[in-house]
Amino acid sequence: MTDHLRPVVAGLVTALVGSTSSFAVVLSGLRAVGATPTQAGSGLLALFVTMGLATVLVSARTRMPITFAWSTPGAALLVGTGGLVGGWPAAVGAFLVTGLLITVTAVWPGMGRLIARIPTPVAQAMLAGVLLTLCLAPVRAAVSNPWLVLPVVAVWLVLLRVAPRWAVPAAFALVLVIVVVVSPGVPGDGNLLPSPVWTTPAWSTQALIGLALPLYVVTMASQNVPGVTVLASFGYRTPWRPAMAVSGVGTLLGAPFGGHAINLAAISAALSASPDAHPDPQRRWVAAQTTGWAYIVLGLVSTGLVELVALAPAGLVETAAGLALLPTLATALAGALSGAEHRIPAVATFAVAAGGATVLGVGPAFWALVVGLVAWWVVGVRRKPAPRRAR
Repeated sequence: MTDHLRPVVAGLVTALVGSTSSFAVVLSGLRAVGATPTQAGSGLLALFVTMGLATVLVSARTRMPITFAWSTPGAALLVGTGGLVGGWPAAVGAFLVTGLLITVTAVWPGMGRLIARIPTPVAQAMLAGVLLTLCLAPVRAAVSNPWLVLPVVAVWLVLLRVAPRWAVPAAFALVLVIVVVVSPGVPGDGNLLPSPVWTTPAWSTQALIGLALPLYVVTMASQNVPGVTVLASFGYRTPWRPAMAVSGVGTLLGAPFGGHAINLAAISAALSASPDAHPDPQRRWVAAQTTGWAYIVLGLVSTGLVELVALAPAGLVETAAGLALLPTLATALAGALSGAEHRIPAVATFAVAAGGATVLGVGPAFWALVVGLVAWWVVGVRRKPAPRRAR
């Protein structure tokens, strides 16, 4: 392959792997907070377009392979949150507040410092607890519908050994094939063209506290900060404030159409920023450009995929989503339990988040964060004896 084609191919791979590996997660999240299939399709279109334009704009401006993505952990959070008071419009209101908070982070450094003060084990434990429900979905589905689910798991396992990058996309592709085989007729009403659907936001305390705040924390701690780290590992210094401004504004623009959040790409960022994309670091931004335009093109077929997935037998799409999130769950658990002295606060945070209890109308992610911070403070204070004065 010539050096001219390498960044283009790397960009296409980034777009395909980044989207297909978490498509089921995002779709499940939007549906969980009340979106109809049409509204979920609109949300996916908004996400593809906003993260595509953000990637094209920032990579062209900086000449660096900076890519944006949708918030996959944030989508898992939507699944754990479930229905809200006020329904889908309240969820859209929470998406708007999340975009506003990310934008404020760009213009007010104090917001970034405040997020940085949240202990990493607590943030990772909250994320792990949120992810657990979806990651258990393949187990439950394999018990209730083994003949359809186990082939998907088998494909994922085999490719995890021989081609890890394509394990989840291949599993999702098999899910689509199974849906076509076992589901008669055509998806929906046959209209597969993308159709943005405006939703006027509504506001509820439950959505703002129980969804917007945890969505912001998860997106910052699990996507934006690691995204900067990944790029730094390849020698690129991300312009933090412009990147957060684009992420925040993109989220604000996509929210009324159903997009929950966009952010710096983390894991998939390496596909465009590594030497595999191009030997010359100054040419790898072309890979990001290709990724951005490919996202926009993928948005044109997102409605058809949503309609097709809507026909899937129970548990099949959830299996693909759970398999996609297993590596993220493993990373979150490792981060939560990294230090022996902080494992009790981390486990307490994880237990509350995984428990799924709603208190005073507010979902478990918020309470997990509260419990984790309190436990961190109490345990930390008690375990740090005052230093003795030298005599």
